[in-house]
Amino acid sequence: MVIVGIPRALLFYYYYPLWRAFFTELGVQVVVSPVTNKKILDSGLRTALDEACLPVKLFFGHVLALADQVDYLFVPRLVSVEQKAYICPKFMGLPDMLRARLPHLPPIIDLPVDFRHSGQTWDHFFEEVGKLFTRDRHLIRRATQSACEVHSRFQELLESGLLPPEAISVLEKGEGEIPVQQQNCLLKIGLLGHAYNLYDPFISMNLIKKLRQLGASVVTADCLAPDLIEEKARRLPKRLFWTLGKKMIGAALNFFENRKLDGIIYLTSFGCGPESLVGELVERWAKRRAVLPFMLLTIDEHTGEAGLVTRLEAFLEMIKRRKKNENYLPTYG
Repeated sequence: MVIVGIPRALLFYYYYPLWRAFFTELGVQVVVSPVTNKKILDSGLRTALDEACLPVKLFFGHVLALADQVDYLFVPRLVSVEQKAYICPKFMGLPDMLRARLPHLPPIIDLPVDFRHSGQTWDHFFEEVGKLFTRDRHLIRRATQSACEVHSRFQELLESGLLPPEAISVLEKGEGEIPVQQQNCLLKIGLLGHAYNLYDPFISMNLIKKLRQLGASVVTADCLAPDLIEEKARRLPKRLFWTLGKKMIGAALNFFENRKLDGIIYLTSFGCGPESLVGELVERWAKRRAVLPFMLLTIDEHTGEAGLVTRLEAFLEMIKRRKKNENYLPTYG
């Protein structure tokens, strides 16, 4: 059986169920790189370009972790996943960067995902990918339909409140394995940031787990309906043409108006071009509105876990004190 490797990085937490369902139905075995560890990160740091952001460097490490085990590497050239919008330019050039820096890799499946123009969908992309493995068009159509059904179910699970790793676990293990959501948490935190940062336990230093251990439940942009994010993002005077940046903007505006949240944390990675603009916008709104405590966390390969924990503890303690004394008015004004 042909084996295709999918790196557990970048858009893995957005599209893995879709991609896995397609290949599985097609009769292709899928292998995923291990959960990020220090060895994977170090190998990525050694081989990627110095100018790349941390998620891209990490992607190199995951590719190397798969290289000796698979017949093909699945690294689609992601240009656009919706009309009139683009994915980060670095993602578009990933296949070229890999070939330039890692010359002995297995063949890379790098067909373009470009939905900028109407009529282009995953159906067209999968039709081209399927031709690499079979001439049976009926089988390709069946695999595409199965993949789209799984992706729809994935979106439903996210909108029900599950985070992407939890939703992926449900899809792989069955309905009986739905994780128990945290109940009766003292605080509820809106967590902004790209999925490849938030849900990677190594580079986020288990941010979500730490928040839960400190008594806070979390809600992320991935739990919001795409229509709601689009509606909020339309408040910008000019439409943002980065899909992922627009998602952060829409989620941030939704969070600022959400009276059930106690605070917002934005996790961003150093060296991300689009986020240097988006993060600045969100931080300015947070200061201007001053309705919710806000904290911006910037990570890179040198970030220490102890510093992160200290900042989280201080942030949550500040919120608890604020809630406890919210009706207190000092005599000095």
